[in-house]
Amino acid sequence: MSERPRLTVLSGPSGVGKSTVVAHMRKEHPEVWLSVSATTRKPRPGEQHGVHYFFVTDEEMDKLIANGELLEWAEFAGNRYGTPRAAVLERLENGEPVLLEIDLQGARQVRESMSDAQLVFLAPPSWEELVRRLTGRGTEPPEVIERRLAAARTELAAEPEFHTTLVNTSVEDVARELLALMDVV
Repeated sequence: MSERPRLTVLSGPSGVGKSTVVAHMRKEHPEVWLSVSATTRKPRPGEQHGVHYFFVTDEEMDKLIANGELLEWAEFAGNRYGTPRAAVLERLENGEPVLLEIDLQGARQVRESMSDAQLVFLAPPSWEELVRRLTGRGTEPPEVIERRLAAARTELAAEPEFHTTLVNTSVEDVARELLALMDVV
């Protein structure tokens, strides 16, 4: 029996394609456990409790935070999101590879609470490509796009805080590289 697998954290700027890479990877390797976050936001159509998120009340979230039951948590667009600690530790103890797909703030919190976590930064092929992805949806007003681009600049500047950087030139390649880093191949 090899030693307990390391927790792998995938982070990177908004619009870089984190969820696309993770979805592709899990299609090929469903044994990789993707942590399910707790959130105070209401379920969207088709989302199931315990599958996509654990939907909790503000009071329940307050308790989780106060009791130290979250590895990390953040507020985003008026709602709070967090990673339940117990489920992650349980999977790791069972020898399962665990992946967290979280934002920069969350990655920093995990680094503080689990120093052996492997932090992987997903970078865009270029700044121009990231701008294209963030503006390409064409559904948001200019001030929202400006906010996203400003956030992306800050997020990109944090790359040196991570152990490894993967450049998202191809979803298939990045998924394969991530699996190799997690020793799943």
